This record gives sequence, C-alpha cells and structure tokens, in this order.
Amino acid sequence: MSLKEKIQEDLNSALKEKKETEVSALRMLKAAVFNKEKGKRYKLSQEKPEIDIEKLGKESPQAKELEKESALTDEEIMEVISSEIKKRKEAMVLFEQGNRTDLFEKEKKEMEILQKYLPEQLSEEEIKKLAKEAIEKIGAKEIKDMGKVMAELMLKVKGKAEGGLVSKIVKEFLS
Repeated sequence: MSLKEKIQEDLNSALKEKKETEVSALRMLKAAVFNKEKGKRYKLSQEKPEIDIEKLGKESPQAKELEKESALTDEEIMEVISSEIKKRKEAMVLFEQGNRTDLFEKEKKEMEILQKYLPEQLSEEEIKKLAKEAIEKIGAKEIKDMGKVMAELMLKVKGKAEGGLVSKIVKEFLS
C-alpha cells in the first residue's frame, strides 16, 4: 500500500470516528500533496508540449500517462509531510509568543498526527555519528567543505532528520 493510499484510508476512518483534528490535518495534507502533484504535472506538460490535454481530452492515453507520471512517490510525499510539519513548528513558536495556548495545542496535535507518516527520526547522537563519518569520508577540514558534507549526509538521513539540525551539527564539527 502506498503512503498516499494509507493517508486516504486513515482519513476515511477518522471521518467515520468523527476525529475532527485528525480529519483536519489529513485533509490539509491531502491538499498539499494534490498541489505538489499539480505542480509536477504542469512542469511535465511544459516539457512535453505534444501532450495537449485540451485537444486530446482527459480520457486520452497521453493524458492518463501524464497523470501517472505526475503522481508523487512515497519519498516525495514524505517531503511534503516534512514541509507541513515544519509549518506547524513555525506556527507553534508564533502561537506560543502570542500566548495562544489553544492554537498552540491544535498545531501540536496536527504535527503529531503527521509525524506518524514519517520514518522514525534519528537522535542527535546518531546524526553526529553519521556527520563524523561523512566528514572523514570526504576529508573535510573547514567550513567551505560544508556543501560536500551536507550532500553526502542528506542522502543517508533524508526523511529521518530535519535539515536545519543536520546543518547545525555539521557546522559545529567544521568550525
């Protein structure tokens, strides 16, 4: 079962069980995934101008192929989820500053719901260990090598760690 199907299944059961917060979070996630797919479809249609859906129709084999190609992979959906979680974290900071504990709690619950769809996050210690390995592998000595280290490291931690935290750790090691 794909991640997209799992999200739809969970949304359906949340609707049946009348879990408002979960329904809200999953609907927003589905909308974000839909928008990302729409953007991908537009980009693909620009690369293949011979596929004119207006002329060929939505039921044409070319249109169906474009639809299939623009469907997000599980990895791309995880990127969307990570982005949505990041938005929740940013909103939580603002709501905390504004003393809006009700909205803070709502964002926190939504974030927890979304985190269920990501692989388990690496601890700071695990990230530090991987960062050391990447630095040694590349032979990085100074901060100007950070890009190379990040490229190497992000391949290993993609979806399992927040980029900002990884960047902070790499900076500490290189300075």
